[in-house]
Amino acid sequence: MWFYSYAWIPRGPRPKAIIPLVDTSRNLGLIWEYRTYLRVEKGLRPLTCEAYDSDLKTFSEFLESRHGVLLTATQQDVAAFLEHLRTHGIDSRSAARKLSCIRGFYKWLLLDRRIHHDPTINIESPKAWKVLPKSLAESEVNEMLQVAEMAANHPQANATAMRNRAILELLYAGGLRVSEVTALSTSDLALDLGRVIVRGKGDKERIVPLGRTALEVLQAYLRDGRPHLARARMADASRLFLSLRGMPLTRQSVWMMVKTANVSASPHTLRHSCATHMVEHGADLRSVQLLLGHADISTTQVYTHLALGRLKAVHREHHPRGQSAAMRKEVAEAAEAKDSANSIAETSLAEEAV
Repeated sequence: MWFYSYAWIPRGPRPKAIIPLVDTSRNLGLIWEYRTYLRVEKGLRPLTCEAYDSDLKTFSEFLESRHGVLLTATQQDVAAFLEHLRTHGIDSRSAARKLSCIRGFYKWLLLDRRIHHDPTINIESPKAWKVLPKSLAESEVNEMLQVAEMAANHPQANATAMRNRAILELLYAGGLRVSEVTALSTSDLALDLGRVIVRGKGDKERIVPLGRTALEVLQAYLRDGRPHLARARMADASRLFLSLRGMPLTRQSVWMMVKTANVSASPHTLRHSCATHMVEHGADLRSVQLLLGHADISTTQVYTHLALGRLKAVHREHHPRGQSAAMRKEVAEAAEAKDSANSIAETSLAEEAV
């Protein structure tokens, strides 16, 4: 579809097009090609591709309002877009994500030789707020799991109660993302080995170990819960977690289930809680990184801020300068007394030898 802006010429009977625009359907075509590239060549998950698609369409619509298209965008267009986001209340974290998406798009166009200049060069990324991930206290998580356990172990418990308990255990014990939980198949479980194969971002597989409680809960669901859900006519034979109609659970249904268990929680909150509690109990960041499937350890380092109390205790215990003056004096006196005792013992042994 072609659009024109018209200006009326006083002495002429017809309007004259003064700002003819390029066919805006080219923007959608480029975005579709880029989305295909992300999915096929980069191997990104469908949800990630949808997020990129949405951000690029937002930028494309902004350009069209300025009579521009993606292929001819300038640095001024990108800067104006960021200012547009700011004035419309978009926080800096979201704006930085959109700019990152636009950078990737124009890098792809450059590599494909469709443009000769990257309009995102020298554009500073909005300083993202350092937002610490929200996590629940251990007592709050234990309360959620205990309520789910009571519902699942009730004499009249149904299959959904067993399923919900198994999902909560996986979210917290394994630190899984909600999309990873809903994508699990029965073949991904290796309960005899105490682990599950998870497909994360970019279709990357990782092995997540499970504790005894999570394994027992999953075994009970597979034995007593899932067969009832799989009886539905349209049941999915491979998917692990099913709805009452036998269809794969959606991310939204899992989100609602977690909210029902605790209004302050979400699936991602349980994932954050898993990582935070592990660090608080002494787990090293590398192990937490592997468990969560973070590509960069800098993503995992944020949990050190949440476990600051334990870090302080470790510092006080192991660093010479971390001890208080009184404690250092006490340690020094104990060491001196120990040296004195050793000296006396050595003298006694020497006298006995004589």
